[in-house]
Amino acid sequence: MPTYTVHAPPPRNNRSAADPERFRFVRDGFRFWAFLLAPLWLLLHRLWLALLLYVIVVGAINGGLLFVGAPTGLKILVELVIALLIGFEAGTLERWTLARRRWSTLGFVVGDGPEDAERRFYAEWVKRANMPPPLPQSVTASTPVPAAANSEIIGLFPEPGRAS
Repeated sequence: MPTYTVHAPPPRNNRSAADPERFRFVRDGFRFWAFLLAPLWLLLHRLWLALLLYVIVVGAINGGLLFVGAPTGLKILVELVIALLIGFEAGTLERWTLARRRWSTLGFVVGDGPEDAERRFYAEWVKRANMPPPLPQSVTASTPVPAAANSEIIGLFPEPGRAS
């Protein structure tokens, strides 16, 4: 099942929080189109700095291979390795660009597809919005923490103080 990271844009128009309709879900994993057509994929996803770095690095590597007189098979192999790297790291490039644009990471969610991931994220997000405020800092670690009634565990770890 794919994993998605959820990102919120910086708030606009003097609002305290971003509009939930603008949240972005970035899937982890291999991206076939980024592997096959890396420059076009970077351009379509508006990853300008990543595209510039790609052009510079690929140009420098190809220029170096041409300068040393590398055989055609080696050039093809290097291009294939670069394409594989872009395909596997496409999600990371998207997250890096969002972080540079000051988007905040809200969390991770697992779902069969983007719609399922959105549904699961927003269901948990609304549920957490209705929870009571957190305990004050003066509460010690030995004090039991009350758990929300009938809460489902979405992540890998249960809530603090809750019996597993």
